[in-house]
Amino acid sequence: MEIGLKWLIDAALDAHVEEIRQFDAASKPVAGPGNYEELRRVRARHAASRPPSGNRAAQQMAEAGGRRVPVRVTVPRETEIRGVYLDIHAGGFYIGSAAGDDARNAVLADSLAVAVVSVDYRLAPEHPWPAAPDDCETAALWLVERAQSLFGTAAFVVGGASAGATLAVTTLLRLRDRGLADRFAGAVLQYGAYDLSGRTPGGRLYADEYFIEAYAGHVADRTDPDISPLYGDLADLPPALLVVGQRDILLEDNLALAARLAAAGNDVDVRVYPESAHAFTFRPTGMAAAALREIDTWVADRLRCSRVAGGAPDPIATVT
Repeated sequence: MEIGLKWLIDAALDAHVEEIRQFDAASKPVAGPGNYEELRRVRARHAASRPPSGNRAAQQMAEAGGRRVPVRVTVPRETEIRGVYLDIHAGGFYIGSAAGDDARNAVLADSLAVAVVSVDYRLAPEHPWPAAPDDCETAALWLVERAQSLFGTAAFVVGGASAGATLAVTTLLRLRDRGLADRFAGAVLQYGAYDLSGRTPGGRLYADEYFIEAYAGHVADRTDPDISPLYGDLADLPPALLVVGQRDILLEDNLALAARLAAAGNDVDVRVYPESAHAFTFRPTGMAAAALREIDTWVADRLRCSRVAGGAPDPIATVT
């Protein structure tokens, strides 16, 4: 038996390698903020540069278990809704918004005939852990309770990138502990950070990043699975697609999570993209386009399997 990174990379992606090398060479490296003042400046730049979202997404308040969180809902223009995609945005737990995903979510809604529900979770350091996972859990519970009546379907997939992927896993762990994780047909996890404690070899590679201090610096033991899901009991979770770049500092962390998910008996699909750095799917390259197409195909297959199998159980009457 041979084990090596090359088995996780599709050789057909070599066609995009030179383009992404040139793109990265022409791009100015961007480091994350190192303190709160730098974070404020980064937030201001993001707010000034964000394009208008248009009027496609509708703002709504999700309520469950005595908690409330704003969400943005995007439905397909011309087809019936065949599933729901719970989107958890990227941003290191301290930047970004649901509105920032509007353009991608509109494409996703139309191409897959899904209602996309994007969570506007609270950001650190003003709202450190557990605010963000509380908000994501609230949105997920709201969907379990209301999706059938609101969208006519109970077939769900959850997805996130970077911090959003981390929160997608912690959300599923919380749902699993409630006996509800099987309501989700799959999870799309793009280059998440799964060991914020810095105790594993992969976690140590990014242990000095400010986002950890902002999000969970007040926690003495960051091996809590609600912060670092790599340390959790990962049994009985839905199938997962892990997407990560070969040059991403989080590559080793992602491979570690994939191994633990597989060892726990879950269905895991790992795809590594050559010469690709962190957040590569947000870049205007052929490599990103190829990854997004593969994600869409995987999501469509999961939702189709869910519908063929009869979909998720009927929504529960109440969520406690």
